[in-house]
Amino acid sequence: MNPDEQSQQIEALQQHFTGLLGLAESFLVSMLQPWRLYQLAIVVGLFAAAWLVRKAVSPRMRGWMRTLEGRPKWQLRVLLVLEQRLTLIFFVMFAWATFWIMKEVTWPSRSYIIGIVATIATAWLIIGLATRLIRNQFLRRVVRWGAWIWVTLYFLGLWEGASDLMEGVALEVGEFRLSVLGLLKALIITGLLFFFARVILKGAQGKIRTNKDISPSMQELIIKVLQIVLFGAAFFLGLKAVGFDLTGLAVLSGAIGIGLGFGLQKVVSNLVSGVIILLDKSIKPGDVISLGDTFGWINSLGARYVSVVTRDGKEYLIPNEDLITGQVVNWSHSNDYVRLDIFFGTAYHDDPHAVRKIAIEAAKSVDRVLTWRPPVCHIVGFGDSSVDYILRFWIEDPTGGLTNIRGNVFLALWDAFKENDISIPFPQREVRMLADEDPSQPADAKNKAEAAGKAD
Repeated sequence: MNPDEQSQQIEALQQHFTGLLGLAESFLVSMLQPWRLYQLAIVVGLFAAAWLVRKAVSPRMRGWMRTLEGRPKWQLRVLLVLEQRLTLIFFVMFAWATFWIMKEVTWPSRSYIIGIVATIATAWLIIGLATRLIRNQFLRRVVRWGAWIWVTLYFLGLWEGASDLMEGVALEVGEFRLSVLGLLKALIITGLLFFFARVILKGAQGKIRTNKDISPSMQELIIKVLQIVLFGAAFFLGLKAVGFDLTGLAVLSGAIGIGLGFGLQKVVSNLVSGVIILLDKSIKPGDVISLGDTFGWINSLGARYVSVVTRDGKEYLIPNEDLITGQVVNWSHSNDYVRLDIFFGTAYHDDPHAVRKIAIEAAKSVDRVLTWRPPVCHIVGFGDSSVDYILRFWIEDPTGGLTNIRGNVFLALWDAFKENDISIPFPQREVRMLADEDPSQPADAKNKAEAAGKAD
């Protein structure tokens, strides 16, 4: 941009700013008229009354909300949002009521300011409630404040001057021009697009997850693809709203691809591994897996990691690459049946035939042990002090835990052996104490000492 163009742009910007200041000055001067000052005083009084009413109503409303047990969470959230905006809600109600009363009993000009304030407050209330649906905090604030500023300037009649001023402040790079007004519009449009994308995704996600004809792995894959498409479309439409040339993204995407290949190998590897896991259905939400010392069930499949919850409540975030390259034990891959082994021993004087029958019946008496896949018991060796056995049984709910079912079977064996007088041997040690002997002296020294004592 040459110096002449820069000077012209600065002069135009100064003119817009001067015009906006003139509008603001005339607006402030018009507010100094007696009846308008009275209306501003009435507005302040209405706001104070709304604040006092809110201080009285809010504690009672919170107490009533605590009694609402068993209600859906979304209803409680709506009530909480309304409780946080009670001051503005009461102010809107008082302002409109005062406006209609004054409109009927006085001249319309004497309630004009109250009507404008009531309109702006109503718009603020609607915007505040609507933007709560945007979950991203930064984006929610940008959209909320941008909409508040717009409606305020619009109803005060200052929007045209402000828009000209913001349009004059721009960044120009070649043919590309980005103004403050265009940036605000893009942020608001992008926020709305992301909001609608989230609403559509949430509705589609509920229908996909309730469809029993689609496997859990394919459900996760469809949801993730739909998520990428919806949010990607919202992002590119937001760029288009700014006026950004999307054809230039072809070269940029190639450069980004090369950068990802070298600098983000692990991240890309985890993303690709996540897609492979979803496609080959090797693991899915609800499966019970073992990876190294980690044993638990899969809570969710992420784009970069898999969430595994253990029996003690810990949640491990395992990278997808580890599940592809490492050895994973999936206890419920093709079915939920799991065979468990426990070892025990009995004394040699106990009949091994009776021991095997008693052990099998004891295992069958435990709730989670499958009876249609009956337990078996075998002798595995003759130990130093016991006959050693192995007891094998099947369960179909590994998510219920493995240690607890082993403990229940051991407890059933203990009760059955005690009832049938079957003993469980354990190592024993015998210690003998020899009186009047000093083990630290040899036998010859002891005899000489005794002889010397007799001679004395």
